[in-house]
Amino acid sequence: MITWKDIIHFTVDGNPTPTKRIEKTAEEWKEILTSNQYRITRLAGTEMAHTGAYCTSHEPGIYSCICCKNELFDANIKFESGTGWPSFTQPITTNAIKYIKDESHGMIRVEVQCNQCDSHLGHIFPDGPKPSGLRYCINSESLIKK
Repeated sequence: MITWKDIIHFTVDGNPTPTKRIEKTAEEWKEILTSNQYRITRLAGTEMAHTGAYCTSHEPGIYSCICCKNELFDANIKFESGTGWPSFTQPITTNAIKYIKDESHGMIRVEVQCNQCDSHLGHIFPDGPKPSGLRYCINSESLIKK
């Protein structure tokens, strides 16, 4: 189980090695993504709270990266955080997610990206439920559910 201590370690000492890497040009991403998906995943945007398709979804399934289809989260570890974005407690594998120190907007946070294609997913916070205490706060536009 990944802990907040692990997250800080990843931001300082480097992220887990991804299973594979996927790289495309901005034009290639624009061809396969909607304009909103591109804004969020490739330009680190954020969707408005309580507007995402997966915000209140609780059906079983696997949430994957909209850009490269890398499996990120199992619906079994999704929880209702009340924040307005889909929230998860753990990634599907340790190397599915990349962690980046984010000092934008006058605060220090940890951005989460797809470790295969660098797609912006959202942020992680140490205020989730036990046992991990983690809350992966993810944009619905960054995800596709199977």
